[in-house]
Formats: sequence, structure tokens, C-alpha cells
Amino acid sequence: MLLSKSCVYGLRASIYLATKDDTFVPIKKMSNTLEISPHFLTKILQQLTAKDLLVSYKGPNGGIKLNQPPDSITLLDVVLAIDGPDLLTECALGLPGCGHKNPCPLHDKWTSTRDSIRHMLESSSLRELVERGKKENLRLTTEGDFEKLLNG
Repeated sequence: MLLSKSCVYGLRASIYLATKDDTFVPIKKMSNTLEISPHFLTKILQQLTAKDLLVSYKGPNGGIKLNQPPDSITLLDVVLAIDGPDLLTECALGLPGCGHKNPCPLHDKWTSTRDSIRHMLESSSLRELVERGKKENLRLTTEGDFEKLLNG
């Protein structure tokens, strides 16, 4: 897997929040819906909040929500907030100094793949994924019913 488990969960949580129309969602509810440990999810959401992608509100009606419209947040924003830029800058074999002058055996293929991944991440907004999820009833949880996710 190219992305860390934290990053994958952060992407799922961000897409879920994009379905909630600027409403604060309790972390416990999100944790139950997305089938992610509340403790682990809280740490991930703190990272996204620290990068100003999310905003939290404490109290009885508190929770977490997107800090920007879902069409202005890309998958790249979420990936960079959680995993940082290494996926898009580092050698596939982990060799320091890998580059055009001193390449590893995977350098040319990985550079092309890495550029494609970056383009996909930066050109995919949370809004786009929510709309596609609604239209095609794609899954965000193991249960897999996007409409139930929207209404739950």
C-alpha cells in the first residue's frame, strides 16, 4: 500500500465529512459509521485540523467539519497533511540521492507513476468524489451503501 493506514482513514473521513453539508459531526458517530477506532480516528482528525482542513467544536453539539468547501479540498491536500510529501518525492527503493544523475533501477518507471499519482490526487476534489459516490452508489465502508451513509 502506498498510503499509510492513517492516510487512508483520513481520506475516508474527509469524504464522509464532505457529505455532511457544513455540519459538525460527532467523532463517535463518524467512528461508528466508518468502522474506525475512535482513538485512532481522533489522532488523524487532529492532523487534518492542524493543517486547517478541518475545524472542531467542543460541547454537546460539537464535533468536526470541513474548514473549506469540499470542492476546494483535494485528495492531495489530505495526503500531504497526513503522510507528507515523501510519496511524491522519494525514491521507490528508499535510496538517498536518487535522481536523473544517479538513478536506481526503478527511477524512470517510478517517476512516471509518481507523476500520475500526483496528478490524480491534485485533480480530485472531495466534492467530486461525493458526487461520484452518490451517482454510482460507491462504498466508503465495508457495508458499502453510499445512500445510507448520506442519510445516517
